[in-house]
Amino acid sequence: MSDNWMTKYGSRRVRRDPPTLEEAIFAAMGITDNAEEQAEIAASLMGLPLAAVQTEVRKVSRTAARTQQVIAGEPGAQRTVVVERRTVRRFGNDRRPGM
Repeated sequence: MSDNWMTKYGSRRVRRDPPTLEEAIFAAMGITDNAEEQAEIAASLMGLPLAAVQTEVRKVSRTAARTQQVIAGEPGAQRTVVVERRTVRRFGNDRRPGM
């Protein structure tokens, strides 16, 4: 889908692409944790029937449930964070003129 409109510099084309189903589901997952509400939000973004979107939301929620991040360590223990400073490598010919 593209649309033409005139500016003082001439004709410009604006491209408008609807979100993909994966993008709509990802956005809905960021809004709510309820799968039914996610399906409704994604269906409204895409303009698709709710039944078609619900199956995709179920598939995505199953894969998202499998991938969990676990932080190993004792409960209540403080985590150690190490920050290292990276030195900048300078070459001999990288000098400013006049110095």
